[in-house]
Amino acid sequence: MTTPQCKIGSGFGARSTARDVLRGIDLSGKLAIVTGGYSGIGLETTRALVGAGACVVVPARRRATAQEAVDGIDGVEVDELDLADLASVRGFADRFLASGRRIDIVINNAGIMRCPEVRVGPGWEAQFAINHLGHYALVNRLWSAIARGGGRVVAVSSGGHHLSDIRWDDVQFEHGYDKLQAYAQAKTANALFAVHLDALGRGLGVRAFSVHPGKILTPLQRYLSHEEKVAAGWIDEDGNLVDPTFKTAEQGAATQVWAATSLQLEDMGGVYCEDCDVAELATSDDVLVGVRDYATDPQQAARLWALSAELTGLNAFVAGL
Repeated sequence: MTTPQCKIGSGFGARSTARDVLRGIDLSGKLAIVTGGYSGIGLETTRALVGAGACVVVPARRRATAQEAVDGIDGVEVDELDLADLASVRGFADRFLASGRRIDIVINNAGIMRCPEVRVGPGWEAQFAINHLGHYALVNRLWSAIARGGGRVVAVSSGGHHLSDIRWDDVQFEHGYDKLQAYAQAKTANALFAVHLDALGRGLGVRAFSVHPGKILTPLQRYLSHEEKVAAGWIDEDGNLVDPTFKTAEQGAATQVWAATSLQLEDMGGVYCEDCDVAELATSDDVLVGVRDYATDPQQAARLWALSAELTGLNAFVAGL
């Protein structure tokens, strides 16, 4: 079958950094929103974008912690946002829209990984709610400013999407919770979100992408025990990193920064990227490389969009929602 999921030879790779991919790019006058832009790869994303001249808004659940993390970085603005709370999403969006500014880049970077079973909102499973539904609501709330900017939306997915399609018969894990499967489903949702948003927004000049940043040790793994990390082969008993495929945080930030800014992607929205290039379709179930076909399926993407609209009561592309 024909697919846009083919490498384009970007000239960058797994060891490229966010600053590498921005070299020679001037983002002066551009505004970016980076959720979770104060920790891990999010902080490196913020630093790189500001270094290229952009103004970066960092919405954060822990506002004081975020402010402390970005202090000393000129061009960063912190505001409050809890992706698990649709009222908080509305409040942030209303405050931003009242400023009258346009948005050139949105990077949906914040998320949680393999947490114990938690219910948020009306009983939603937390990983699906925070990683996907909160970002879905945020982009729809901010759509008028995003469309005016004619820019890009980047959804941070993961190689973990290989482990689960959308569980249409039990999206909220009401019949037995599995923290790895829940994370995997949420990461598939991130990829499908980008597929359908790109289809809806491209006529207005807005393109959307999903990315796998790679394996990086960051606070994202806060719910994983030392023993789980050792068993996965990431670290040794003393806590030293032993997996050579892991990236630094700045390398981990590179693919989302590249997707948000690269001129090489001007006509390629809706694709899943990894290692600063467009990913190939996965050819093996044993290695989490490339993208699974179900995470790029336009029909699945449209179905997820409809479900998300039903759950959140939001759809910027339908009058009255």
